[in-house]
Amino acid sequence: MNYRFSRRMDALKSSAVRDILKLTQGKEIISFAGGLPAEELFPLEAVREATERVFAGGKHTLQYGLTEGYLPLREQLCERMTAKSMPVDPDQMLLTTGSQQAIDLIARVLTDPGDVVLVENPTYLACLQVFQLYGMRVIPVESDKDGMIVEAAEKLMKEHKPKLVYIVPTFGNPTGRVWSIERRKGLLELSRKYGVPIVEDDPYGDIRFDPKADYPTLFSLEGKADGGSVIYLGSFSKTVAPALRTGWAIGDRSVISMMAKAKQAADLHSSTLDQQTLDQLLRHFPLDDHIRRIATAYGSRMQQMQQLLRQQGWSDVSWVEPQGGMFIWVELPEGLDAEALLRAAVGKGVAFVPGASFFAAEPQRNTARMNFTYTEGERMKLGIERFSEAVNEFMARC
Repeated sequence: MNYRFSRRMDALKSSAVRDILKLTQGKEIISFAGGLPAEELFPLEAVREATERVFAGGKHTLQYGLTEGYLPLREQLCERMTAKSMPVDPDQMLLTTGSQQAIDLIARVLTDPGDVVLVENPTYLACLQVFQLYGMRVIPVESDKDGMIVEAAEKLMKEHKPKLVYIVPTFGNPTGRVWSIERRKGLLELSRKYGVPIVEDDPYGDIRFDPKADYPTLFSLEGKADGGSVIYLGSFSKTVAPALRTGWAIGDRSVISMMAKAKQAADLHSSTLDQQTLDQLLRHFPLDDHIRRIATAYGSRMQQMQQLLRQQGWSDVSWVEPQGGMFIWVELPEGLDAEALLRAAVGKGVAFVPGASFFAAEPQRNTARMNFTYTEGERMKLGIERFSEAVNEFMARC
């Protein structure tokens, strides 16, 4: 059979992270590549007990559920959102199969092929895959350590009349950046002025190393769902476990309703067993205490990776110290191609993600995303030593 694939697949690039996993398969590799939480910190026993309570509820727990998601879990999430100055009710929330599905649903219901979406530069590579799949024009906005530059965003809004702005303003992927309050407020003003919705993706926001630090979401700065310009996305993948594949979107109920309609066509509903398990977990497990524990552990691992990188003595390698999240964004010497470096690094037994995949336009090829949450101690030390060997060999050639 000669299968004739859709033209939309022509523009869809494979995920760099998934390709790296194939590259390392069957080898003893220390990986700084995937955005993987630390498995030893998963609340395994609490999830097991939550699942047992779900099954104790009887056979109806295995029945079909609402497209919008398990109502008791939505109600609990609404309470958590309201406590974070994001007042919302269940009709303004949709549970999704990870926040990745929410990005897909938003693209389905708010865009048409050829529409423009503005993104940070660089940005989350899987959002680029979604926008490419739906035939959108992805235009990067000049960005720095404080986030998207507002003046640059306004110029592009005037010129291109975008349908969406997609951002990860708190501990962004891949850069780990935290937007300043001024940049957050500035983009909100532009959103209202030009009528451009903001998709605020926030999978890492709770993983802040300083528990007293305050990074208000754009949704909280606007203070409303109905009539608001922000669609906020959250996820349990980084705070509980990615295997439960549960995320959520909140926003104007007309958008949430339309997303639910598109979700009906996609999968009817996400796993109600996972949602019921999370509902029971939230009722009987101190999630905020758990988040504090993992944030503390990740902060220590980030400091270890920074220290190890500094010890290599590179004068022309730089990064901005993350205040939370899971990644260090490393700028390597000019002229060094990180994709070529990766193959040499894998040969030495270590992997990372080359930065080029995170750029919507002309890539900065001498960049690398390093995950610090999955490894620690002697294994991290060995991994950085292997990475250093590969970098030093390349620098010697330049």
